[in-house]
Amino acid sequence: MAMLADDGIRIIDADTHFTEPYDMWTSRAPAAFKDRVPHVEEIDGQPTWIVDGASLGFARGGGVIDRDGGKLPFLDSMEKGQDWIHRGAFDPKARLQVMDESGIYAQVLFPSIIGLGGQSVNGSVGDPELRKLCVEIYNDAMAEMGEESGGRFIGMPVLPSWDIDACVKEAERVASIGLRGINMTTDPQDLGSPDLAHRDWDRLWEVCADLHLPVHFHIGSSNTAMDFFGKYFWPSQDEYVKPAIGGAMLFINSARVLINATFSGVFDRFPKLEMVLVESGIGYIPFMLETMDYELFENAPAHFAAMSKKPSEYFKSNWYATFWFEENQGDLQNMIDKVGDERILFETDFPHPTCLYPSPLDTVADKMNGLRPETRRRIMGENAARLYRM
Repeated sequence: MAMLADDGIRIIDADTHFTEPYDMWTSRAPAAFKDRVPHVEEIDGQPTWIVDGASLGFARGGGVIDRDGGKLPFLDSMEKGQDWIHRGAFDPKARLQVMDESGIYAQVLFPSIIGLGGQSVNGSVGDPELRKLCVEIYNDAMAEMGEESGGRFIGMPVLPSWDIDACVKEAERVASIGLRGINMTTDPQDLGSPDLAHRDWDRLWEVCADLHLPVHFHIGSSNTAMDFFGKYFWPSQDEYVKPAIGGAMLFINSARVLINATFSGVFDRFPKLEMVLVESGIGYIPFMLETMDYELFENAPAHFAAMSKKPSEYFKSNWYATFWFEENQGDLQNMIDKVGDERILFETDFPHPTCLYPSPLDTVADKMNGLRPETRRRIMGENAARLYRM
């Protein structure tokens, strides 16, 4: 994609997924915990993730790209394990090769089997000490990958969301080992903590604001959010259509977080706090911002008046969203301007079902060529470089 090379842009991909290798935890756990941390056992002829005797399910490949670069429908990929998936899904060296071939300098990595917001392991392990260890090992692995890649991998750590004090300590710890943000579940109340609008979370937001740790909310990052995936289609729909409906409806979760966090007043209390809607898209944002202003003014005028600015205005000071497949044939630049071109990050979603593969930059070339040069530079790399202090 010569246009981007001519711009001198280092492309930063703000949403990809790393399929945890079978030995991620066992290779790092103390001896007393090696048979209790997440590991893979053969159950009924299938590789299965087991943690402390409980099953986390079939050890899937975690994507739709095969070893030869072919792409399967999501439903078919669900039956495939790591012996099938592209090695770039779980092998850091192979991932770097994919990035080099694609023209991408750096990638932000989100988890797979432990839950997009860490909710699977956080909700499946009863022993608090083991639960904490599982989180710390994953986060340590992300820090190691970042260091070994020369900073090209930006691993996004998960937090022990069942315990606010533990979240604060882990946020401080991951910052000390070089990680550049945190990845939160959207619904910690599923795990026994207060919901994110509760003032008890201010202890975490203060640390994140002070240490410049942007808080990431990936679609599907809670049990509540994944319920959306399964409940928004009618049973009579074709089986291959159901994932398309569920996947599209997951975007509603981004709107939930945007509204809840903004209305909670957290950005008045912590003006430097930044949050990121991941795998979110951007087309719905202008309407949601307009809706937020109207609904809050109409329904809670005292709350509206108490905020330091209109709800919509917090987006351009405290939020980011990710962009990859949208066309907006009418005027993409106009839509981007309504969101704010300094608040949009580029993503590919490799190797998940909606990923831009095999040639992500070629896929977006026409739409990028139609944007102002400064907008193109910001979305494809400059915004992410600023956010992640690269």
